[in-house]
Amino acid sequence: MIIPVILCGGSGTRLWPMSRKNCPKQFLNLTDKHLSLFQKTILRLPKICSKPIIICNESHRFIVSDQLKAINKCAQSIILEPFGKNTAPAIAICALEALSISSESSILVLSADHEIKDTDSFHKSVSASIKPINKNLLVAFGVKPTRPETGYGYIKKSESNDGIFPISSFEEKPDYDKALDFLNSDDYFWNSGIFAMKAKLYLEELKKYEFDLFMNCKKVNKGLKDEFGFKKIDKTLFKECKDISIDYAVMERTSNAVLLNLDAKWSDVGSWESLWLEKNRDKFGNIIDGDIYTNNVSNSYIKTEKKFTAVIGLENIIVVDTSDALLVSDKSMAHHTKEIVNHLKEDKREEYQNHKKVHRPWGYFESLEKQEGYQVKLLSLNPGAKISLQKHEHRSEHWVVISGEATITCGELTKKYTKNQSTFIPQGTIHRLENESTETLKVIEVQTGDYLGEDDIIRIEDIYKRDG
Repeated sequence: MIIPVILCGGSGTRLWPMSRKNCPKQFLNLTDKHLSLFQKTILRLPKICSKPIIICNESHRFIVSDQLKAINKCAQSIILEPFGKNTAPAIAICALEALSISSESSILVLSADHEIKDTDSFHKSVSASIKPINKNLLVAFGVKPTRPETGYGYIKKSESNDGIFPISSFEEKPDYDKALDFLNSDDYFWNSGIFAMKAKLYLEELKKYEFDLFMNCKKVNKGLKDEFGFKKIDKTLFKECKDISIDYAVMERTSNAVLLNLDAKWSDVGSWESLWLEKNRDKFGNIIDGDIYTNNVSNSYIKTEKKFTAVIGLENIIVVDTSDALLVSDKSMAHHTKEIVNHLKEDKREEYQNHKKVHRPWGYFESLEKQEGYQVKLLSLNPGAKISLQKHEHRSEHWVVISGEATITCGELTKKYTKNQSTFIPQGTIHRLENESTETLKVIEVQTGDYLGEDDIIRIEDIYKRDG
């Protein structure tokens, strides 16, 4: 059996405003109305694979858990990173975890945010990797280019008679002319970022080329702490790990790397333009998603969440309208969305990290209105869930139950509230909202104060062990 290693650390900044820091593209339904990219990655795993090892940012742990539950799947382990350190250390920590399951474990490294349309061909490619894996080779899956793509890295193969190609070189993201040369050559493949190998071999090669990183990853693995079914990485130990990709750390330096052709309609869904290429377009070359009217529009991607939108006389554009942000871009320039996200981050704008609807381990909240001095939210608590016992330094809160039954603690008093009943939480008062019933609880929260940021939460007690 091969143990899949699912990397969930991508930020998806080029797909803003849909993809945000706290809910990036791998957890969105971008290519399917009912399934996220992460869920599709799990569901397309071949039968020769065991349950996966998943590594994700600790702030996404409950999204991962909920999305697994929604498709009735589970993992060998869910490992939580406190922050990103690139793919080489993430894979090393997972490889060590795989060896704790079996000393002969092989791993299949997959990104959680890729699209693969031809599942049967993908399964055949994974099966074909078993032969080189058993020959102690590290397998990189390459995709034959279909366009002069400047956003991907490339792999140059050497000649072979059995379909397993020794790797000649790895090439950085090229300019357009160079990408066109690669497209017209039979020797170049896109680097899909999918790999297969014996866990032990990867660690041996990492030890050879990045000894300090190897030793630090061993310390991290040894210091993993079990917490509510997750395995949490120690921040101090992880900080010592070098930030480096598997390509730079191992694949470009080893003499044991080979390439297999992945002919399975793969895409990394890395930008709005690549998403436009992946989805079914109408006779005008458009993708229309939402309540939209177009007139004389062609080769465009137009998506709206709520409001009616009219687009007239444009071509090769991207329009993405969410409840709190609007992106309008020439399709060829859409990759610069990443720069907009960087500006939002520098300016500490909420649109950088959160949608109006924000997932929490107890359910979600949705911001309905926000002005200076007040904010209105909808809180939705799952059956049996409760928020942390907390207080706020800068705001007061009014809670109105609109459905379900709430158990509310305010200071020394704990009381049940039903539909149309309300209570007031004064600034600085310790409080908690609980749903002890079997139905979803919905509450309107009105915040008033001079500061309404999400970081104004002092947690006294939290069953989900969150910081703050």
